[in-house]
Amino acid sequence: MPRTRPISHATALSAAVLLAAACPAVLLAADWPQWGGHDLGRNMVSPETGLPDTFDPGQKTPDGIDTATATNVRWGVRLGTHIYGNPTVSGGKVFVGTDDASLAGDERLKRTQAGMVKCLDEATGRLLWQLAIPKREKEHLPPDAHYGQQACGVCSSPAVVDGRVYVFTSACEVVCLDADGLADGNDGPFTDEGQYMAGRGNKAVDLEPTDGDILWVYDTVAELGVCPHDVASCSALVVDGFVYVGTSNGVDGPHGRCLRPDAPSLIVLDAKTGRLVATDDEKIGRRMYHCLWAPPSMGEVNGRKLVFFGGGDGVCYAFEAVREARPEPFHLAKVWSYDCNPPEYKYFPDGKEIPYYRGDKRKKDSPNKGDGTYVGPSQIIATPVFHNGRVYVAIGQDPAHGRGRGMLHCIDATKTGDITKTGCLWTFDDLERTLAGVAIADGLLYAVDLPGRLQCLDADTGKRLWLHDLKAETWGTPLVADGKIYIGTKSRFHILAAGREPKELARISLGAPSYSTPVAANGTLYVVSQNYLWAVQKDTASAEAQQ
Repeated sequence: MPRTRPISHATALSAAVLLAAACPAVLLAADWPQWGGHDLGRNMVSPETGLPDTFDPGQKTPDGIDTATATNVRWGVRLGTHIYGNPTVSGGKVFVGTDDASLAGDERLKRTQAGMVKCLDEATGRLLWQLAIPKREKEHLPPDAHYGQQACGVCSSPAVVDGRVYVFTSACEVVCLDADGLADGNDGPFTDEGQYMAGRGNKAVDLEPTDGDILWVYDTVAELGVCPHDVASCSALVVDGFVYVGTSNGVDGPHGRCLRPDAPSLIVLDAKTGRLVATDDEKIGRRMYHCLWAPPSMGEVNGRKLVFFGGGDGVCYAFEAVREARPEPFHLAKVWSYDCNPPEYKYFPDGKEIPYYRGDKRKKDSPNKGDGTYVGPSQIIATPVFHNGRVYVAIGQDPAHGRGRGMLHCIDATKTGDITKTGCLWTFDDLERTLAGVAIADGLLYAVDLPGRLQCLDADTGKRLWLHDLKAETWGTPLVADGKIYIGTKSRFHILAAGREPKELARISLGAPSYSTPVAANGTLYVVSQNYLWAVQKDTASAEAQQ
């Protein structure tokens, strides 16, 4: 049986009274402009209604989907061979990151391209513009850096605010783009897009109207000494004129140490200029298990905005949000920290520390059998979700390390200092390692782990109400919208009814894994596989014909 560690009723009631004002309001705007939509707490819940409870993805063509063979699909397009990022929707456009290996036939870019940001027309799926991200060479990186997975493409979700698109790229750069691309001219101040896309040392490519328009670039490797591990991935949080990004700093090739232990883990940039405003000063690299991939979130607590960040050391941090820029970069003020690895996950009975990579099932001497029972330390890859004055966050590891015991934490965000004990409202340990955040709606929390066990808990107490086995590896976060749960897995896309009883409505084969999180905007559900993006919408003509 799962173990849920509750607090007393009196303490819970007191916390609820103190935190009632922190509940984010549901906004009427129908776009989904950044990771989490309009909810800066990153709660994956959409107010959209009228979404279908099933769809037929249709037959694939070299460029997209034959919609005549599909059901409840407005359009479908082929994006690449590796898609891990989540789409965003704003101003009549859809933005998504991909590897776009289809560019192999583009003589301008085939030698250097390692990722792509695409902008599509929301109504038709037609390509409006795209920006090729060049492969980062070894410049500014130490010889034993382990950064060989750039072919995964742009893994982060673009954030769109005031006509600007902010992306953390596969080259470990923060790039600010004009949402209209070059179609309306090269707005500057950055005007060297041709050289950027070609890569350093190569001849600049000739620009076309369907290329992206860069406004500024901030290179975390060159400027801050960051050394990413495997991939660079963090969906930026853009609010109040500032861009918050985790740096993807990580360990070396042999997985023995962090090569840049004092490089910042969380940075803040001026959204207009790209100037560095602030960084954390936690030196998480000195305690790094593997890498920093978790996107930050934000919430208002006791009248002040806090930024929540999941560390590569397994610790969840809360920092004061930046109110205004200063002449020189400064350090973020830490409000609290919470260690998400309980002592039994970190230490043997004799008190010795459990090595992190002991739990990597690929290692010959690992006791991890890959059945989910192994207990050891993990980092935070999932987004810390802020909701009703609480932070919900789970621990996990790189999926290549295999299955193992995880844990979901519910944290009282009003505390200060080291709140590992004082801030714990409840924990739930019948959750394996996970990459996914949670979705909370109508007092119910939906969480999924790596092997695909989707669970519904009481958000207040952590008590499990049901478990539904999706029976396939799952990376993405569940999306709750229109009384339904949408979630992709390595083998199928699932639609379930939201509520206190499990009920599966549809199980759909997309022809390839779906590792990203679906989003809903303007009456449409956007579903991504490794190759394709579908705009799923109720087919009103078919529905009327059946009546």
